[in-house]
Amino acid sequence: MFMGVDVGTSGVKAVIVSEAGTVVAQATAPLAVSRPAPLWSEQDADDWWAATEAAVLALDPALRARVEGIGLAGQMHGATLLGADDRPLRPAILWNDGRSFAECTELEQREPATRRITGNIPMPGFTAPKLTWVRRHEPAIFAQVRSVLLPKDYVRLRMTGDKASDMADSAGTLWLDVAARQWSNAMLGACGLSQHHMPKLFEGTQATGRLRREVAARWGMGTVPVAAGGSDNAAGAVGVGVIGDGDAFLSLGTSGVIFVATGAFRPNPARAVHAFCHAVPGMWHQMSVHLSAASCIDWAARLAGIDGPAAFFALAEQAGPAAGPELFLPYLSGERTPHNDPHVRGAFLGLGNETDAGKLAAAVLEGVAFAHADGLDALREAGTTVSTLLVIGGGARSTYWGRIIAAALGVELVYLEGGEVGPALGAARLAQIAVTGASVAEVCVRPPISHVIAPDPMLAEALAPKLARFRAAYPLISQIQE
Repeated sequence: MFMGVDVGTSGVKAVIVSEAGTVVAQATAPLAVSRPAPLWSEQDADDWWAATEAAVLALDPALRARVEGIGLAGQMHGATLLGADDRPLRPAILWNDGRSFAECTELEQREPATRRITGNIPMPGFTAPKLTWVRRHEPAIFAQVRSVLLPKDYVRLRMTGDKASDMADSAGTLWLDVAARQWSNAMLGACGLSQHHMPKLFEGTQATGRLRREVAARWGMGTVPVAAGGSDNAAGAVGVGVIGDGDAFLSLGTSGVIFVATGAFRPNPARAVHAFCHAVPGMWHQMSVHLSAASCIDWAARLAGIDGPAAFFALAEQAGPAAGPELFLPYLSGERTPHNDPHVRGAFLGLGNETDAGKLAAAVLEGVAFAHADGLDALREAGTTVSTLLVIGGGARSTYWGRIIAAALGVELVYLEGGEVGPALGAARLAQIAVTGASVAEVCVRPPISHVIAPDPMLAEALAPKLARFRAAYPLISQIQE
């Protein structure tokens, strides 16, 4: 057996996978996000560890005892600042935190080659601008920083005692020379840091250390190897076999992502397309990233007093697609691709006396689909061809939403059995490779297809006017919001 642990934003998921690739057990433990000021998004790093232990201990002890290796996946970009005692100096600043917009400009002024080195446009979500913000606004804390770890790598430190990371997650810091797959002294120096502050780098398929004896005893396991793993999206790709050049998936989790594996490093920072290392050796990937996806459903359901996502989807389906003029812009935490705008916020437009909860629910599903259509256009402008997307994440459970997305994007959606397991499955597969020495191709097979949704031309035609209004709305609302 092999275990995968995914340190997400809303919770930690732990899964156990057989050598044949079957998920035999899974458990989750929730996490909360703190927003102490506008644009801020933080979590207590020790909450990740508490949730990890809760999720692991919720798994069958008999299965835990058979685990031969553990892989890690996690939310990207989070800045976990540790002092000399390896304890957090402040709450971790998360991927959807927008406070460091000014520092992005400062970073490029300090290092004009930023985009060439990293392949990415600096955004507040990345780790480097966060440290620049701390350096300016919390100098006493910055002076105490001895190590900077990403969220899953803080969990690794608690598990193994090692400070280590993988290429995929580290590429999202803006401190990596992504083409060379190594830390960039120039980018670190622009933030007042050096390689001494950074964890040791590994490919996702390599073991970084072993489970500490006291942790292994508490979990009822041996001191098994822990693989480097990957960022949530790269690990999600491994889990569904998106490992070859041109393979692609759509993730509908808290955030939304269109991920395309590439056999070479192909950046396009001008359109806010992310270009990072893959979690498997010798591969890279491109992403369009949307800061709010399934999280919009939770938010809108809570706001409208709807009893959970299932009831929300049912109301939307009852209303029907393009049923009214209601339009939703899903920028609850700002947006990345293609706008790179942390300040813009969500909006409902076209509301009238006839608007009801069902029409609002339909507008939310359509709005998230339209945002992904914008992201796919940015990828296509970068020369990427996408005609089929595998679907993973919690939002994959709704085939009705899939019909909306397929029509808005003009692509075929392929749903996989167990596709909702997500990055934890990929983390377990990376552990299997690290332990057994099997090849990536042998382990990272694509799960069986559950069903396929082809784009409906009539539905696409019905949605087209709303998509045009959606695209016209962004520049207008961005001008009137602080």
